[in-house]
Amino acid sequence: MQGIELSRRFYADVVAPWLARVAPDLPYSAALIGYGSELLGFDDETSRDHNWGPRVHIYLSEADFKAQASRLLADFASIVPETFLGEPAGWRSRPHPAASGPDAMGAMEHGLEFHTVEGRLEAHIGQRSVENLTLLDWLGLPEQSLLAFTAGAVFHDDGGRLEARRTALAYFPRDVWLYKIACQWRRIAEEQAFVGRAGQAGDDLGSRVIAARLCRDVMGMGFLLSRCYAPYPKWFGSGFARLPIAAALTPHLDEALRAEAWQERGEALAAAYMVLAQWQKAHDIAPFEPVIGLYFERPFVTINTDDAVASAMAAIADPELSALPVVGAIDQVSDLTPLLTDTGKTRGVIHRLFDKRS
Repeated sequence: MQGIELSRRFYADVVAPWLARVAPDLPYSAALIGYGSELLGFDDETSRDHNWGPRVHIYLSEADFKAQASRLLADFASIVPETFLGEPAGWRSRPHPAASGPDAMGAMEHGLEFHTVEGRLEAHIGQRSVENLTLLDWLGLPEQSLLAFTAGAVFHDDGGRLEARRTALAYFPRDVWLYKIACQWRRIAEEQAFVGRAGQAGDDLGSRVIAARLCRDVMGMGFLLSRCYAPYPKWFGSGFARLPIAAALTPHLDEALRAEAWQERGEALAAAYMVLAQWQKAHDIAPFEPVIGLYFERPFVTINTDDAVASAMAAIADPELSALPVVGAIDQVSDLTPLLTDTGKTRGVIHRLFDKRS
């Protein structure tokens, strides 16, 4: 059994009946969101050595959290079984202590935690509400943080408070999405000719490294065109494999990574670019007419990325966003883990990057 189903049954069989008995009038949401391989359905036997088991998060209003969470946490510890469906109810070895803070409370003895929605939002988007997010704010939100909030499962939701916020963050606003597509084509534009140039110069290792970087950029574009948030690197390939565009792209990416000669690498990557462009055109996503050809007079196969960038930028309705330089959102600007796991910093970086006064 995968972790999300284990937790769903833990809620239905243990947590929900207990709450109905000890707090029958308490409005709450029950879910498993945040971080963990089981929230994406990628957990396996290896996942069970940490932060895995029957887990449920109860979301309360800020007032109810202050008034009730501590009492309820202690009461649940007195009734929770030692095991549930053969799995220990207490925390397994894990790198972090149980949830604790002004908006979160947990215990090592069991997998029930209490949270406020506002506190969870602050952890994922750097503010306590989904209201008033500007388009520039959106550019500063890492996809892995947005995915962590919108993936997983909601088991119960009085008043729809939690699902309303998950829906609001389900995917980027259209203009932000188009801007990211333009910037992803720009990333491809910057290096697509270098696979051939490095190889031509006798630097086969360098050519392979650049090809691998471009494969990652192609996969990133696959997530964008599929309107799916990309997970962090451990699950990037697993998540990509589930995309509808993956079946058409994967053979070309495999060929690019296995090719022994730079010419073959370049041709395989060009075929992948064409798949992206054709998908974009077929789905009417800022379509452009793709052309595969030589890089000026040099023998390196490339695609007309300038047209791709221009088409996506021209489709943006917001004048402020369309006037930005084609640089990128936070995931396109940096892959530094300590940055991408701190949404307060990521939004600050983007605002500073595009601040004309700096």
